[in-house]
Amino acid sequence: MDAPDVLDLWDLRVRHQPDAPALVTPDRVLTHRSVDRLTDAWAASLAGRGAGPGRLVGLAFADPGRTVLGMLAALKAGAGFTVLDDRLPAAARDSLVRRTAAAVWLGDGAHAPAAAYVPDGAAGGAADGTAGGAATGEGAGAADAGGRPVRPPARAAGHDVAYVLFTSGSTGQPKGTLIERDSLRRFAAAVAERLELAAGDRWLQVASLGFDVLIEEVFPALVAGAAVVCRADTRALDAEELHTMMARTGTTVVELSTQYWLEYARWLDARGLTTPPGLRLVVVGGERMDPRPYREWQARQPAQLAHVYGLTECTVSSTFYTGLLPADAGEVPLGTPLRDVEISVRRDGRPVPQGESGEIHIGGPLLARGFLDDDAATARRFVPDPLSAVPGARVYTTGDLGRIDADGNLVFLGRLDDQVKIRGHRLEPARVERALCEDPSVEQAVVFPDPATGTVLWAFTVPADPERAPLPGEAVRLTAAERDALVAPLEEQLPDWAVPRVLYRVSVLPKNPHGKIDKRRLSDWATATATVMNAAAATGTGTAATGTGAGRTVPGAPGPGGEPLSTVLGLFREVLGAPELGPDDDFFEHGGQSLLAMRLLARLREFLPSAAGLRASALLRCPTPRLLAGALATAGPREAGPRQAGPQEAGLPR
Repeated sequence: MDAPDVLDLWDLRVRHQPDAPALVTPDRVLTHRSVDRLTDAWAASLAGRGAGPGRLVGLAFADPGRTVLGMLAALKAGAGFTVLDDRLPAAARDSLVRRTAAAVWLGDGAHAPAAAYVPDGAAGGAADGTAGGAATGEGAGAADAGGRPVRPPARAAGHDVAYVLFTSGSTGQPKGTLIERDSLRRFAAAVAERLELAAGDRWLQVASLGFDVLIEEVFPALVAGAAVVCRADTRALDAEELHTMMARTGTTVVELSTQYWLEYARWLDARGLTTPPGLRLVVVGGERMDPRPYREWQARQPAQLAHVYGLTECTVSSTFYTGLLPADAGEVPLGTPLRDVEISVRRDGRPVPQGESGEIHIGGPLLARGFLDDDAATARRFVPDPLSAVPGARVYTTGDLGRIDADGNLVFLGRLDDQVKIRGHRLEPARVERALCEDPSVEQAVVFPDPATGTVLWAFTVPADPERAPLPGEAVRLTAAERDALVAPLEEQLPDWAVPRVLYRVSVLPKNPHGKIDKRRLSDWATATATVMNAAAATGTGTAATGTGAGRTVPGAPGPGGEPLSTVLGLFREVLGAPELGPDDDFFEHGGQSLLAMRLLARLREFLPSAAGLRASALLRCPTPRLLAGALATAGPREAGPRQAGPQEAGLPR
């Protein structure tokens, strides 16, 4: 008898609850029956164009809802899927399209390959469960007596590909991780079991498309009979938008990166609010968690927390921690493994005693097959497990340092190498450092996350021309023009989060007693520079000593006559940690990114009534304090950004 497939779990839900919601979008609510019929039609179209077992279907839609439908349709055609991230630079996208060699591409986004198409009926459908039209034309496939499309007969095996998603390419080009169908089935069922997902749950999809968290947001919900709630597009939601959308859609589960969750927690605390009544669980992961905000959330918020740990190569998540954090805990545990996951902590290939540290190893049937067309990298990271009694068993060497505590929970202790996490993505800083040093003006470079938030990459460069070096012990911040020239080549080949946004020039990279670059001293030099600039800004008598405004008079302290410019400028400086910032300096050129934009918007709303309706898109149009202040000065509270529509006006289900 064949092993069950992930589609068997889906079919079971369609039979038992055909009229229950399965997909919620801003336009409509699709029932299980509706989604099933629509994706049958898509699958027939895909099969007619060559999709099948062992092949890939590429997805490049502009909206998450159709991406979810495309994933399910590809599996129904017997194929696997890959999702093209619309945030990638064009050259990186083209490279991934070539490497996947997908049989078919679905999509309508600006980032979609030229051959991509949208199946007939993709825009149809209704809340009453109708499919909204079958796929007609080329490759339409068979239909039943009622004219409804019939799912292609191709039956994929458990070892066939389910999906290929690309890691961040921390040590070179991104690696395509190949997950098999049996691993996806086991993973979806295990997460649904651990989080106690049920038919009444609604999981809000917020991860970037192409990021492996997307898999966790979709398939556990679908196999549990819950609904996936999708945004209208892939634009990041700020804290207020996230809160509003969860309340309006009846979201019960959401997964946020560590830094995103911290921004949401700060926003709730600043307003004295609690999570929406329907929200029961927030899954948080991607970076080390500070116990203090974790405890504060558990004391103040009704929604529970689940701390998660996992890697793309091991089918997303491997461990979950859902307990109440003890008062004396120095770390938030990563929890215990899912069913079908084997966690061990080893040193020199052997397990260490409980409580001792070692490298975290992950084994079991949720491991990826390996890396797409890269046997050498697969052999390095997926190694035979000499401790397993299962013939051919493998184990994945994570490179993460950890231990097992007295309660059996895995605890994260850091990285064995220099790899870091930035906004939930793994990064080998050496890759960025090498790219910076390709500029002939740079002799040396070091890159690491900013110590305060860990959400922005800092870069310290030693100039090739000694005449351009500052005094020893000083860090001079590059001007916007210098920064742009230096990072422009990086922006063509790296995702946005991997490009340094704050750059300093130093005379030498200091070393610690162990001979390694002393990043703490570099941070201290940068802090000292900021302190000098802060004093100059406060008195209004200094000049910009850093490269961001060399020779420019620093604007004086905010005064009542300058409202709202003085307030806006002050908040820009506060959020960016850049007291030397001037009224015409660009937010994004001085380290700004999506998470800091959320923080800035929240602070602006606290001080300026006209900022009540402000949204992140306003910063893209008005990225300097002067431009944004001008927009706020001429707009009422509802004019500063998109107005707060009611559920019906916003196109969201009530």
